[in-house]
Amino acid sequence: MSAKLRLLITGFGPFPGAPYNPTEPLVTRLLRLRRPALDDVELAGHIFPVTYKAVDRQLPELLAKHRPEGLLMFGLAARTPYVRIETHARNAVTTIWPDAEHARLSKGSIAREADAMMFGPHTAKLLRAVLSTGIDARASRNAGSYLCNYLSWRAIEATDRDSGPRLAAFIHVPLLARGGTSERKRNGRRCINLEELVDAGEAMLMEMVKLARQAEHARNAFARRSCSNKK
Repeated sequence: MSAKLRLLITGFGPFPGAPYNPTEPLVTRLLRLRRPALDDVELAGHIFPVTYKAVDRQLPELLAKHRPEGLLMFGLAARTPYVRIETHARNAVTTIWPDAEHARLSKGSIAREADAMMFGPHTAKLLRAVLSTGIDARASRNAGSYLCNYLSWRAIEATDRDSGPRLAAFIHVPLLARGGTSERKRNGRRCINLEELVDAGEAMLMEMVKLARQAEHARNAFARRSCSNKK
């Protein structure tokens, strides 16, 4: 087994109405980072097709293969001009908008007799990490009712399992300014460019590394105490 801390970074491909998804180049750039703080970290990446079937099949496969301690997920919120740190996954799914394979779910909820689920208090630290780069970012209690929210729900479910990641987070990113500039205006706001988004992504990644390491140490300490009490 590898002694390195393992993190999985995910994005989404294009979907109806969004032929360009900036989370693809963002994930690629984050995986290429070379920083001393990442020397003992094993990074893996994945781009989900925007289909419910893909999420249900590929997320368990990825978690079984990489066994990450942390899961950092990105998705596109084309109508939001700032970075959104999602704090909840809603028990809601659209029955109107199809996925990239033109499939619609027949029910408007993901699970039976369940309410929203929270990612955890670590989202506040991720928000501070983004804000430290100078980018406009805000906490969000509504991840929508499309694939981003659906993946968020499945990821939080995974953190509740003993074999799952200790931490998960979902980040919505806005459309990017094209041509490397950050001067284009949208709804009266300056659009960020890819370089700025990568800086924000790196800040969140470094924070997730720290948080996942702390969570793993806490779990190991708890396991040692439990073994000691049984003797």
